[in-house]
Amino acid sequence: IPTTAGTGSEVTRNAVLASSEHKVKVSLRHPLMLPDIAIVDPELTHSMPPGVTATTGLDALTQLIEPYTCSRANPLTDGFCREGIRRASVALERTFHDGNDAEARSNMALASLLGGLSLANSGLGAVHGFAGPIGGMYSAPHGAVCAALLPHVMRANVAALSERAPDNVALLRYREIAGILTSNPSSEIEDGIKWVENLCSELEIPRLATMGISEAEFPAIVEKSARASSMKANPIQLTDEELTAILARAL
Repeated sequence: IPTTAGTGSEVTRNAVLASSEHKVKVSLRHPLMLPDIAIVDPELTHSMPPGVTATTGLDALTQLIEPYTCSRANPLTDGFCREGIRRASVALERTFHDGNDAEARSNMALASLLGGLSLANSGLGAVHGFAGPIGGMYSAPHGAVCAALLPHVMRANVAALSERAPDNVALLRYREIAGILTSNPSSEIEDGIKWVENLCSELEIPRLATMGISEAEFPAIVEKSARASSMKANPIQLTDEELTAILARAL
């Protein structure tokens, strides 16, 4: 029974284990952890404060954008992602400004649910590739980390795809995402990235530096993130230099 609209974990077989001593956070997965029943009641999310609404909501949006563009995208999850992105695009800002907006809360609860179904049946990408190691190394909320990284990962992926894999279907999907987010089918990819940047600003998403992250730790973060399971589903393999540049832009 989720009380946030973010992780979608009520429909996944994932649990997260953290060890502050070892500064790691890893996933534990098993079919027996998949719930028989998930009760998703948007009314239970009405009491979320704006900050939690913002960070969990952007986690949900990330978990729709990444499965739609990742290397394991498939027709089953594509439909979930398109519908979830559409609902989140019109509801997230509304829930931030008015926690009792029942229609918007309902849309975000469904978007989160669809995100959980999508990531469980396809994959994620570089945002979550970073978020796991960063969450283990610092006392940083998962959703806040994802939100701080999302627009910068999108821009880095698009640049890398355009340069090294211009025929990759993920480029077309980033354009589709831009059209959904902006409600304008003629939008360019950059319009979608700017939409996400503006949303992060409107929702007062903190930068990585406010979470205790410094440039000196970039090499360790990149090394751990490059080995993360989520990074393996990114639409294109990013170089260490590209990963470092993402962290610098999000700092």
